Amino acid sequence: MKRNIGFLFILTLLSFSTFAQNNLQSINQSLRYSRYSRISLKVIPIKIAERTFKLQMLVEKIEDEANFDDYLFSYTIVNSFEQKIDDDNVIALDRDLLKKDTDGHFYFEETVDIPSSSDQAYVIFRATDTRQEDEYVYHADLISPFVADQPSFGAYFGNDIPYDQNFLNVEESLLFKSENSVSLYRYFYPQSFAIPLPPMETKTPEIAKETQVINEGDFLVNVPVPFEKSGYYFIQEDTTTAAGLMIKTAGKAFPKVSTWEEMIQMVAYISTRKEHETLLAAENKKIALDEYWIRMTRDEDAAKSLIKEYFRQVEFANILFTDFKEGWATDRGMVYIIMGPPQEVYFNLDKETWVYLAQDSNSKITFTFARVKNILTPQYYTLNRSRAYQPVWFKTITAWRNGRMVF
Repeated sequence: MKRNIGFLFILTLLSFSTFAQNNLQSINQSLRYSRYSRISLKVIPIKIAERTFKLQMLVEKIEDEANFDDYLFSYTIVNSFEQKIDDDNVIALDRDLLKKDTDGHFYFEETVDIPSSSDQAYVIFRATDTRQEDEYVYHADLISPFVADQPSFGAYFGNDIPYDQNFLNVEESLLFKSENSVSLYRYFYPQSFAIPLPPMETKTPEIAKETQVINEGDFLVNVPVPFEKSGYYFIQEDTTTAAGLMIKTAGKAFPKVSTWEEMIQMVAYISTRKEHETLLAAENKKIALDEYWIRMTRDEDAAKSLIKEYFRQVEFANILFTDFKEGWATDRGMVYIIMGPPQEVYFNLDKETWVYLAQDSNSKITFTFARVKNILTPQYYTLNRSRAYQPVWFKTITAWRNGRMVF
């Protein structure tokens, strides 16, 4: 049953935080980055007509034996980040609207029409955990200045669940579906990227002037397509438009770390330049890394614990922030690994803001990531760097090096 949000549902939401009390830019979306979330939300828009979109709304079941009845699901469409969210526009998603209920996902699919008077449109997908009153929120652009055009085809796993990850492991396959074409085009980018500069480094990093692109030709829809190389792919239905879907591919162990060489790259954030150069030059990378961690913490047990937590942060960063770069090597991934999950996360049209409560004080530390228009992904963000970050950054890294985390 599809309906506007009902009276009982409103009463439940009013007990802590309702859509009607918010607009999109005021909603704290920190649970999307929590290490302890029970579910994860995603919305994938597919354009089926000029102003008509199919919304694939997925709920990944992170907790074991997730129970649909423990959650209240809803969505709404707004025309801006500032628009007040009215009760009348909030659509409840009941169990009978489930398209699929698998071991890994709850999956809803709804079709929406955007009025011609709206020059922007955003979907907000929300789930309320009635046991703890936790609110999970995910939003996606339908029409916005940061999206050239939405693709008119979809990518799916073998169980017919839409591809809802930020990455695909090499040699895995996806199935593509389109109502408009019998084939799609695939372009491969084998480019690698440097790790980001620290938050207080304000100089502009060098950017490659050329990007290698390999045209891999067309392939049929409704036939499994393997992705065999690490890098990223851009899939298009019409090469004369900007619409397409990026598929980032990574090693078979990703999002986990699989080699000593990768580990050495990833400890750059907490290492001095000399330490990192020594690690890079070491013949036996494993022994060099073991000695590095023990020398840094001066305690073997503390080193083991720190290694586990540091690379757990790397894994989360890979899951959450991978775009055409691996998540740990993005600006958001760097801050997440060092500072931990932010206590507050707010989105605006052109930026994403993270807020941390400072240790041993009542002050707050804010990191602002500017949203940059990019044909490959609508979720490309770069940190607004400032020398003001230096004290807190060095303090946090010192804590890591002393065998403790600040979160």
